Formats: sequence, C-alpha cells, structure tokens
Amino acid sequence: MTTALIHERLQSQLAFHMEIDKLKRVIRRNSLIDGSRRENDAEHSWHLAMMAMTLAEHAPPETDMSRVVAMLLVHDIVEIDAGDTFVYDPVAVEGQAALEGAAADRIFGLLPEDQGARLRTLWDEFEERRTPEARFARALDRLAPIIANHHNEGGTWPLYKVTADQVMEKVRLIEEGSPTLGEYAAGLVAGSVARGHLAP
Repeated sequence: MTTALIHERLQSQLAFHMEIDKLKRVIRRNSLIDGSRRENDAEHSWHLAMMAMTLAEHAPPETDMSRVVAMLLVHDIVEIDAGDTFVYDPVAVEGQAALEGAAADRIFGLLPEDQGARLRTLWDEFEERRTPEARFARALDRLAPIIANHHNEGGTWPLYKVTADQVMEKVRLIEEGSPTLGEYAAGLVAGSVARGHLAP
C-alpha cells in the first residue's frame, strides 16, 4: 500500500472517530442506576460490553463473545443521526428502522470500505437477531434498563406510564437470548410491581 493510500485510509478512520464522539451527546431516556442523571449512548454501549464480558456464562454454548462485544459497541452508533428511540413509544418505533438504516449507511460509510462493511454487518446482525450472538447482545440491551429502573424506584416506568405487560414483552427478547437472564428479568419485573414502582 502506498503512503498516499495509507494516509487516505487514516483520514477516513479518523473522520469516523470524530463522528462517533457525538454518541456521547445522545441522551437516553434511562437514568443511571442511582437515578442521579440520564445516561448517554456511549456510556450505555460501554456498560453493555462489560455486561457481555461478565455475564458470558449465561450465553448459549459456544457463543462468540468477542462478536457480542463488537455488536454492543456499534449497535447504537446510528442514534447519532436517528436519536434515541424510546422502546415504549409505538409511534417512534414504527419509523425507527428507516431512520436508523439511513444513519448506518452514512456513518459506517465514513470508514474505508472493508471496515465500514464489517461494522455494518455487525449492526445488521444485531438488528435482525439472526444468530445466538445477536440474540444474546439484544438480551443485554433489554436487561440493562430493567435493572436500572428496578433499582431507582421505577425510573422511567412511572414517568411514561409503562405497565408490567409492556416490560414483559421486552423480557421475552431477553429469554430468547438467555433463559437464565430472562428468568432474572422477570423476577425484577415482579418485584417492581410488588413495590409499586411498576403498574401491573
């Protein structure tokens, strides 16, 4: 590879990194576990990657955890353009796929073609939940806010009038990726209802 091509590749890579710095400014609906403030997307992605590393034993046998971690690090990059979609807002969810697909085209397109294609493939895999890795990654993505809300008196649930039935729909996605984590999440939901932090 010539010096000129190396420099061109480096410029593309750095442009991508300058762009994804914006993920730190995308504020999610969910708050931190202590309820002190809302988290941003970069914090959320890092936390999920750490969850994957420490909860790996609850993944299906032979799950490629390095792929799970990679998916979790890229899964919300599209929200730089599309914004954070609240999973309990049916109107926002309906238009989410088109907005995020366009964002994926633009943002991953900043990278050299080979790297952009690799990250886009990871993002598509996560969205489609077509592999054990993607289903486990999605399980963690759904589990984290349930844990946070359970530990801060319902967090966003009472604010947006979320019901236990709505949360249990997300628990089914967790069960799909990890029966153990799904059972744990269901217990958190039941506990939150019993404490009056989640409407039955």
